Amino acid sequence: MISFREETRLAAQRLIEMAFEEDLQDVGDLTSQATIIGEQQGSVAIVARDDGRLSGGVLIRLVYEALATRYPGDVAVEDLLPDGSALESGTVIARLNGPVSALLTGERTALNFLIHMSGIASLTSQFVQNAGNTGVAILDTRKTLPGYRRLQKYAVLCGGGVNHRMGLYDGMLIKDNHLAACGGSVARAVEQARTFLREEGRGEIPVEVEVDTLDQLRDALTAHPEIVLLDNMRPAELQSAVSIRNELSPETQLEASGGVNLQTIGCIAGSGVDRVSIGGLTHSAVALDIGYDWQTR
Repeated sequence: MISFREETRLAAQRLIEMAFEEDLQDVGDLTSQATIIGEQQGSVAIVARDDGRLSGGVLIRLVYEALATRYPGDVAVEDLLPDGSALESGTVIARLNGPVSALLTGERTALNFLIHMSGIASLTSQFVQNAGNTGVAILDTRKTLPGYRRLQKYAVLCGGGVNHRMGLYDGMLIKDNHLAACGGSVARAVEQARTFLREEGRGEIPVEVEVDTLDQLRDALTAHPEIVLLDNMRPAELQSAVSIRNELSPETQLEASGGVNLQTIGCIAGSGVDRVSIGGLTHSAVALDIGYDWQTR
């Protein structure tokens, strides 16, 4: 069972309210008002149109709970597949029963979350599969849309990936621009970061530093950082980096990033690195095709 944390739930509820504000304002759904007569009831099956991995199913109830504050009548959500479930074309994700007007008014909002989040989960699952049995962790990044970060990172979990830091506040990654600004060696920057975290009472936060050459890696490893990010290195360089790490600081984890796609992930994962971070999981995932099949009763 993938944990849908309270912080993620609150983020989802804020986005759902924004979605309905954009759609309805203080007028409502004009089309449904004009075409749906009285309290007509209906049933809907939410169905996958393509193979993939489910994420966002947990939001279906939240969408219709939010809509119930604007429209009378409850929508019941039944037979809901758990997030993280494998989908095939034709898989029924959930069944909905309730007022037709509410079902139709909430349709696009619910689907927008489902197709986007399931697209991320599906792409992540492909990367995990293509990494093979290497044991490498597939991580996301901070390349997310404002407001959607918790949902997009939740979707990565649904696909079998691992979350990197949530933001700048809960993790430390010393990048090339930090190194240029502080003007010191990589090792000195790591030591400075450790001192800061210790003084701030945050010594449990791991220090990660980015390098783009093997010489920088050797320098960094003298300070034994928890993680070194290897930026845009070719597979042969990654293999050399693993050998250097094993010799100088075997406890340090190595993370590859840059130039990672579904064709290259197998070779990168096979180099011996521990982690691979991929911005495309959240900023370039294609929406998964999911539809509403409904019938009035």
